[in-house]
Amino acid sequence: MILDGLDEAQRSGARLMQACAVVGMDPRTVQRWRTQGGGDDGREGPHREPANKLSAHEHQRVIDIATSPEFRDLSPQQIVPTLADRGTFVASESTFYRVLRGEKLLAHRHRSRPQSHHRPAEHIAKGPNQVWSWDITYLRAAVRGEFFYLYLILDVWSRKIVGWSVHTEESSDHAAALFLSICRKEHLDPRGTVLHSDNGAPMKGATMLATLQWLGVVASFSRPKVSDDNPFSESLFRTMKYRPDYRTTFASPADAAQWILAFVSWYNDVHLHSAIRFVTPSQRHEGREAALLPRRDAVYRAARRRHPNRWTGSTRNWAPIATVVLNPSRKEVAFVIAPAA
Repeated sequence: MILDGLDEAQRSGARLMQACAVVGMDPRTVQRWRTQGGGDDGREGPHREPANKLSAHEHQRVIDIATSPEFRDLSPQQIVPTLADRGTFVASESTFYRVLRGEKLLAHRHRSRPQSHHRPAEHIAKGPNQVWSWDITYLRAAVRGEFFYLYLILDVWSRKIVGWSVHTEESSDHAAALFLSICRKEHLDPRGTVLHSDNGAPMKGATMLATLQWLGVVASFSRPKVSDDNPFSESLFRTMKYRPDYRTTFASPADAAQWILAFVSWYNDVHLHSAIRFVTPSQRHEGREAALLPRRDAVYRAARRRHPNRWTGSTRNWAPIATVVLNPSRKEVAFVIAPAA
């Protein structure tokens, strides 16, 4: 029955190692069973108890200490040293944790609110102007210690830079003005569009939030101090600042804007983006990839027909990427073993 379930999971696309982890088996055991033609489960478990196992009395003593009025608000890392100061050793911290976990007593043990780990909401883009990401980055001025600020908004689905501006300070007023100018330029009704950013002051300023609410835009924010929650903008800034012609300093905001204008033109209309099947962001944003990618696929298939001995498998996948996910949720890979019929 176990082998049948594992076979079904692999046919559905699961890897053997992941499937074995669900049922608590080693992949080598499964491979040995398959070479032997199946058979009964010969696993018998350990034949003797470990020599360092706690006795029933010691096990209960750990529970009694951890749940006593004196120690019930403390973690094992606080309990064990406190007992050692009194000349008493009952068990190590790891043993305390293991016993409490086994008794389902391993919970937050302090009066303060437990630490929370809230991931940002998942946003799925299936076309242009559905999910945007924006951020602000520093541009060094010619005067040491002074900076200009680049405001940049990116379409997550197409990777196109839909708008940008350079200013001498960070302000939610500038961000709101940039967003409104993009909507006018694109003749776009932004109602329902997701605009994702980090937790900076300009992103959560009153002017910016009021503008987004007035336009019906869905505001989305990263977790504090977690740059990975805004990966598209961070990746774009890295691409920009690692360009061979990137300037280390700029004389003025107009000087910076002139360079950014050239970069945006290159990025949108020349740069073949690796994450979108090597088409330019403008080609994808405007729907031109629908004609371009099939032509590439035809070229590869023709090359394979001319020299089939040079191809060990199928040709390169040139199918358009239908969806792009911002901050995908963590979904555990699992499957259910159905009983054999």
